[in-house]
Amino acid sequence: MSRINVDFLVIGSGVAGLTYALKAANYGTVAIVTKKEDVESNTNYAQGGIASVFGEDDSFDLHIRDTLEAGRGICKEDAVRTMVKEGPRCINDLVKFGAEFTLSPDSAKFDLGKEGAHSRKRIVHAKDYTGNEVERILTSAAHNHKNIKIFENHVSIDLLTEHQVSSKSSSDGITCYGAYVYDEQNGKVKIFSAKITLLSTGGAGQVYLHTTNPRIASGDGLAMAYRARAKLANLEFMQFHPTTLFHPDAAAFLISEAVRGAGAILLNKDGKRFMEDYDPKLELAPRDVVARAIDAEMKKRGDSCVYLDLSPIGRDYIPLNFPQIYNKCLEYKLDISQELVPVVPAAHYMCGGVYTNLYGQTSIENLFACGEVAYTGVHGANRLASNSLLEALVFADRAASAAKDSIKNISSPPEDIEQWDDSGTFNMDEWILIAHDRDEIRKIMWDYVGIVRSDFRLIRAKRRIDMIRREVREFYRKTAITEELLELRNISIVAQLIIESALLRKESRGLHYTTDYPEQNDQNFLGETVLPERLID
Repeated sequence: MSRINVDFLVIGSGVAGLTYALKAANYGTVAIVTKKEDVESNTNYAQGGIASVFGEDDSFDLHIRDTLEAGRGICKEDAVRTMVKEGPRCINDLVKFGAEFTLSPDSAKFDLGKEGAHSRKRIVHAKDYTGNEVERILTSAAHNHKNIKIFENHVSIDLLTEHQVSSKSSSDGITCYGAYVYDEQNGKVKIFSAKITLLSTGGAGQVYLHTTNPRIASGDGLAMAYRARAKLANLEFMQFHPTTLFHPDAAAFLISEAVRGAGAILLNKDGKRFMEDYDPKLELAPRDVVARAIDAEMKKRGDSCVYLDLSPIGRDYIPLNFPQIYNKCLEYKLDISQELVPVVPAAHYMCGGVYTNLYGQTSIENLFACGEVAYTGVHGANRLASNSLLEALVFADRAASAAKDSIKNISSPPEDIEQWDDSGTFNMDEWILIAHDRDEIRKIMWDYVGIVRSDFRLIRAKRRIDMIRREVREFYRKTAITEELLELRNISIVAQLIIESALLRKESRGLHYTTDYPEQNDQNFLGETVLPERLID
């Protein structure tokens, strides 16, 4: 069995993983394991930008206040303060790497945009393809670094802990030694052993039927961390982006919030601007408010979508400042500079995740987590727009700093890590069942664990998901590995963990809205929903 030994193992190649890898590579060898091509990540799909304080009328305190207000009382203020204060330096690091952000016409300063729930213009962007630009420069830098090797088309299976070591440690805690990884090209499982492992696997949007996330966002890091007995929290807070393109041929293409920040308004089928009935901030209310308003408007009227009207922005301004959105919609024969854009909400961003401290360290020794897979406490019950890339940059930087200080005192992983045992498995012809189970899970989650929930819906979903998950588990044990099977295994686990988290919260707060407890309950405040280690088998 092939074994790759490195100092740092990075699982995932989005902004968090690449930022960490580039900084950790100054102190040791790095292997980046990524499921597909190196640029395929949630980062690459981020249109809006990176929120940070650069404006003369802005301040750290204002950005902190906006973030805390969006988080509905669950944000950790020390984490928010850390992110906001260290943000400008981390963005300037990207500029040093070669990132080309949009500048204002009359100066060398950033052209700052404004998005929902921000009190000031503070969105640093590269037109409407910021994620693509960030991924481009970080990927290029990683490919050119002598201490970094990228393993594409490699799918992580499970984390390596003392449970996979013959000479088990007597320590009461759990230690991570790397991961078992499936190489799609040769169909073999490899051991990647590392002194320090970083989970940067992104989100879990594929748990839902409609999502802005790419197909690879199947909650792999969350499921692997849970199986390794890491602490997870706040998984009930899945953010639904209010505006994705509603078109039979479009796979939930996101229409950036920056479009509404520039002046676009939401209309129902009759041409009425309906946000005035839901929030005084109108289209720039927090995302949970706008998504629920759209959901309510569609259900109340029986409509399949609502519409974005971009005419207030200006016809000539649209293709110049939103070229990606403009050109993508043209592919579907929709000219957004003069036509209404049909939109619906879709699962977008997981605000909970693997529990970490301010340096990305998890409850498992030598295992770090950064980016969307992590729960740092920054986002609370609802993520403020464009804080995601900022969080990834800042905490990846801090994780690399902590790794630099600790790796000197970490011994190499044990030599007697158990080999991967696939005896008794065989190739099955029932692959149609995998596609069916994946679709069924996603539909159940969309219908019962979506924007509006209830105990009845959650319990019904729990019963059905639990049955599917157990069937998938048995299928996995006797079937040869494929990427599709690994993803289905992870999706089934994450779906049930989201349901269990939602059942724990007996109130409506931020992204979690339940008709049984429609008010925010500050008297009986639950705080974080930390999942028990072995909630499901």
